[in-house]
Amino acid sequence: MQQPNEPAGAGEEPSRILVVDDDPTVAEVVAGYLDRAGYAVDRADDGPAALARAAAHRPDLIVLDLMLPGMDGLEVCRRIRGQGPVPVIMLTARGDEDDRILGLEVGADDYVTKPFSPRELVLRVESVLRRSRPAAPAQRLAAGGLTVEPAARRATKNGDELSLTLREFDLLSFFLRHPGRAFGREDLMREVWGWDFGDLSTVTVHVRRLRGKVEDDPARPRLIQTVWGVGYRFDPAGGEDPS
Repeated sequence: MQQPNEPAGAGEEPSRILVVDDDPTVAEVVAGYLDRAGYAVDRADDGPAALARAAAHRPDLIVLDLMLPGMDGLEVCRRIRGQGPVPVIMLTARGDEDDRILGLEVGADDYVTKPFSPRELVLRVESVLRRSRPAAPAQRLAAGGLTVEPAARRATKNGDELSLTLREFDLLSFFLRHPGRAFGREDLMREVWGWDFGDLSTVTVHVRRLRGKVEDDPARPRLIQTVWGVGYRFDPAGGEDPS
């Protein structure tokens, strides 16, 4: 049976995961499960150590606790993402939705609320990594002044490069592949995130962030429109959003 990050070819190095958590028990359990799944795991127990580890060995993905001593996970995420794209799964002990939204707003690709199943976390890691690597070169997409090059994971608006997170890029690519069609948040979560269930506010936040980067006026979106009672529709002609 194929492991979550089984290399496509012989000799390929395993994906490197940086686990950042100040609780040694949680960090040890998470690292142990990821190690057994075939990943190369590095660990840090606070924000400054996480930044130093990420700078020394750029990870393929970061599992990042929200509550850290000295520098919280939100600031760590901001700084690491400022140095270049890297998928982030945020861990939080809080049940408050505002904290989860904050994690997504600073660019986290996913979050898991403590207590959590380590097996579920491994599956989330697998899903995020799989989405970050296109299986094969895909066709260039263009509509509404937007261009997406899936193989290079590059997106532009009127020729200017867009700075998108992993999920924002996947979401934009999906919209460009299906212009004029309305999709519910459940549909987008299944097709873009690869999940059959989850917190639908994740989709809402990512649509809002994406609008902030592709719309001329995010408060009056014309490309990514709200379809009341359904969800969202990409309109390459840039019609008026009824919202």
